[in-house]
Amino acid sequence: MSAPSAPPALPGFAEAFGVWLRIGLLSFGGPAGQIALMHRILVEEKRWIGERRFLHALNYCMVLPGPEATQLACYVGWLLHGVAGGMVAGWLFVLPGAAVMMALSAIYALWGAVPFVAALFFGLKCAVLMLVLEATLRIGRRALKGAPMWALAAGAFVAIFFLGVPFPLIVLGAGLVGWAGASAGWRGFGAGAGHGAATDGAHPAALDALLDRAEQDAAGRAMLAARALAAQRAGLVTLLLWLAPVGALFLALGASDTFTRIGAFFSVMAVVTFGGAYAVLAYVAQAAVESYGWLAAGEMLDGLGLAETTPGPLILVTQFVGFLAAYRDPGALAPLLAGILGAALTVWVTFAPCFVWIFLGAPAVEKLRANKALAGALGAITAAVVGVILNLAVWFALHVLFARHVAVSLGPVHFDAPVPASADAAAMALAAIAGAALFRFRLGVVPTLGIAAVAGLAWRLAAGTP
Repeated sequence: MSAPSAPPALPGFAEAFGVWLRIGLLSFGGPAGQIALMHRILVEEKRWIGERRFLHALNYCMVLPGPEATQLACYVGWLLHGVAGGMVAGWLFVLPGAAVMMALSAIYALWGAVPFVAALFFGLKCAVLMLVLEATLRIGRRALKGAPMWALAAGAFVAIFFLGVPFPLIVLGAGLVGWAGASAGWRGFGAGAGHGAATDGAHPAALDALLDRAEQDAAGRAMLAARALAAQRAGLVTLLLWLAPVGALFLALGASDTFTRIGAFFSVMAVVTFGGAYAVLAYVAQAAVESYGWLAAGEMLDGLGLAETTPGPLILVTQFVGFLAAYRDPGALAPLLAGILGAALTVWVTFAPCFVWIFLGAPAVEKLRANKALAGALGAITAAVVGVILNLAVWFALHVLFARHVAVSLGPVHFDAPVPASADAAAMALAAIAGAALFRFRLGVVPTLGIAAVAGLAWRLAAGTP
């Protein structure tokens, strides 16, 4: 066995800034791909953070409402360079994709009904179905280690798809099961059960070496305490900055104004939706389409297709929703300006809470890294998230591949079933093409989306339909 290598030097702020920008520009493929990208760069390539600490941070982010990949970037950035590092890492993960999504939303609002554009989006929707399925498989391979984790994932799917159990209750239930299982020492609920074993001894990371040394003496512990206090203060300030625009809109425009509704709805979403981006989408789609009438179900799928084509968090689809909502009800503003402001407001109230959760919670979570019961709870929640994502995959399949659905009710069981006669042969063919590109030829997200978009355009042109 080879001797342990020396840890690399801790990066300077400028070097870290460049790496976070690189991650923000390359983070295609939804949360599964983005987490894998961060792991490859931060753990394997740079060796800034060790495997165990990375997975501990990831499990905590999985517990939180909202986009877990953004929160993970903020968490690691804070570990590296304090509050400033967390801010830079989190916003550089979001802003490149947000800029692209703003442009795409405007194009869609102005020309989305053009046959050429509609045909491209038809292909994108079919590819998105395969991308969600691929994300389910990727996260499942990482999270489902052993029969208890598989059972939690299956139970979460049944609970949300057939019984309509809310996301927070699923997360709470899985966490309690994992906590109890780890505390009792049951097989499959040990520390790291959701992600497999991790050993960092042979290749120590820069951050781990620094923090381990700091914990050994009084001066180091004082430094860690001061940094934790600064993070908690930053979390409180960010909390005020997050809620201030929502309150100001309510006082200035009233509760029924579209901008007030956008700010309030996405602020509530940031608090109540657990399970990461894919889990949030089902909640947003239902509310935005059915409750508020901001857009149609097909347009929601178009927005997800656009979000899949951009770097950054997949939950940037909320920006598309906010843009269309304000664009279609601009009040005294020009529609395009209203759309831009609506999208900007959506981005702020969607992502500002990520920094609140990390800055207020991460210092305490770091102190509990060795707590086996907490590790068991976090691993169980990650397993349950797989079932929630599978629910989203089924939801998209129903809307992409079938034109009509029928509601089924059998006692406490309620779900939508497809009408076989309404199957869309073209959508199924395009989904099969996207699946082959993604699974058989492993072309990646962007090439798969490009192939599907071109195939959708060719199909519509050949069929002579818009």
